[in-house]
Amino acid sequence: MRIEQQPAYVLHARAYRETSLLLECLTREHGRLGVVARGVRGERARLKRAQLEPFQPLSLGLLLRGEMATLTEVEGVGAPRRLTGDVALAGLYLNELVVRLTGRQDPLPSLYDAYAVTLARLAAAESPGWSLRRFERDLLETTGYGLQLLHEADTGEPVDPAAWYRYVAEQGAVRCAASHPQALRGGDLLALAQDRMPDNQGLKSLRDLMREVIRFHLGGGELRAWRVLAMAVSRRPQAKDS
Repeated sequence: MRIEQQPAYVLHARAYRETSLLLECLTREHGRLGVVARGVRGERARLKRAQLEPFQPLSLGLLLRGEMATLTEVEGVGAPRRLTGDVALAGLYLNELVVRLTGRQDPLPSLYDAYAVTLARLAAAESPGWSLRRFERDLLETTGYGLQLLHEADTGEPVDPAAWYRYVAEQGAVRCAASHPQALRGGDLLALAQDRMPDNQGLKSLRDLMREVIRFHLGGGELRAWRVLAMAVSRRPQAKDS
């Protein structure tokens, strides 16, 4: 099947043979695709490696046969986007998350749109933590693992913003004591559901919640990006009064 002018982003690339690349791409109409980019690392390549950088909106021409597609055309869409520092790490986390939690050739146009919006938020210097939490929420929803944030799992009653909960991945929000190691405020669950940015404590609680849920859906596995982000934080200079 020939695919023309397909909106896409490159999620991951690795060398293949002497002059080619194997890509993981997120496309709007065909979901995540494995793509062979032949000859793009050669000096006389018609398609250049620089055209296939992560985070750049692209228009791809592809020839899809079986499980893999072959790249036939690539064109940048709009001005090039540069993510640096912590924002670039957040972008790499997005990419790994999509690769690990989606299947190939599963069309998820709403996920593509959420990914594009999240990259724009990161590039505009919006809160990286809140941008990631919103994307994680949307990714889980589009892949059939949506969070139950508005009602208590065991009673069906509305979540109380003043109460404390722990989130059980296969059930939902269950009341607990404030001293529970996984406790978070009901108001933070509601903030995520209603797309309202919580305070710093809420953001940290939601980050921990999302890691537990994602770990559950990975069968107990870990994301490499978690370790990379932790190492980046540990290497930062400590404040003088800390």
